Amino acid sequence: MNTRIAVIMAGGSGERFWPVSTKTRPKQFLRLADPHLTLIEQATNRAISLTNPKCTFIATARHLQVLTTQTLPSLQASNILAEPAKRNTTGALAWVAANLIAKFPENWSLLTVAVLTADHQIKPQDQFQATVNRAMTAAEKQGTIVTIGIRPDRPETGFGYVEVGPESPSQRVHQVSCFREKPDLDTAHEFLKQGNFLWNSGMFFFTLATFMSEMETHQPECTAIIRKMAGELAQNQQAEADATFETLPSISIDYALMEKSDRVLVTEADFKWDDLGSWDAIERSYNPDTNQNVVLGQNQSIESTGNIIYNDSTVQRINILGVDDLAIVVTETEILILPKSRAQEVKKFLNS
Repeated sequence: MNTRIAVIMAGGSGERFWPVSTKTRPKQFLRLADPHLTLIEQATNRAISLTNPKCTFIATARHLQVLTTQTLPSLQASNILAEPAKRNTTGALAWVAANLIAKFPENWSLLTVAVLTADHQIKPQDQFQATVNRAMTAAEKQGTIVTIGIRPDRPETGFGYVEVGPESPSQRVHQVSCFREKPDLDTAHEFLKQGNFLWNSGMFFFTLATFMSEMETHQPECTAIIRKMAGELAQNQQAEADATFETLPSISIDYALMEKSDRVLVTEADFKWDDLGSWDAIERSYNPDTNQNVVLGQNQSIESTGNIIYNDSTVQRINILGVDDLAIVVTETEILILPKSRAQEVKKFLNS
């Protein structure tokens, strides 16, 4: 019988939530969807509901290891799998796979892995659990990789898409015809009109045996590195494993595996989902006031509507008068003001 493992991908930098999100405290450590819990705390609670704390792991960056451990005291420190260097999502999953093989040498092939995200808003919990159970069951029974797709409600250009193919033998699980990159607005409208395109949630599910088999087929050099790292980790050769990791190429798992494999299925989410990717997403997380302003922290607004006001400062108040549809963000050291419609462009400040 398979043992179910949950892995939360939490190594991102969240640059579009600058200036609150920084390299040392990226967006997964911010309360962007709940006034009391950070995104990574919410994600960990969801993951534990699928398995238990011992079978819940965090894949993160080495420089975030201490902060992650401090933020998630319910998890063992050894369950924080901190990558030695930045090698995109293929590197993250290669590190996870190597660690799991080393931790479960006798039965690693019987592990079913849920790869989850740390920066999404998901509710309600019971419908999330039902969708994940359907995906993991299909992965176990059919030896496939299963992803979750989200029914789009708008022509979104900031997400990737999954084109849904014929139904597989499992009810409500379909073959993937293809993955599509973030489209332009006209293409996004067409996807919405056709009705057989779902947003790519970035969550997927597989047995570790299937993952290693498919990686062997499509990325044999990466697979050899995973096996080498697993052997080194099993012998507590941390420095050697770190050095081996750095020989991995830096490519996304979508490009390395998901777009190449013919064993990928998709199931549509029963839950409500949002990718908290930029400041305008805050409007979908928090209820607005009577003037349709979404406000967090000390502020005063007069004759202003439709604004996002995020005050991370403890010593100053944001005061606005007669302005509409802006995102206004204040920290102890930075101030950001821009139209909400240009929230995706925040990274320009990081390149200047």
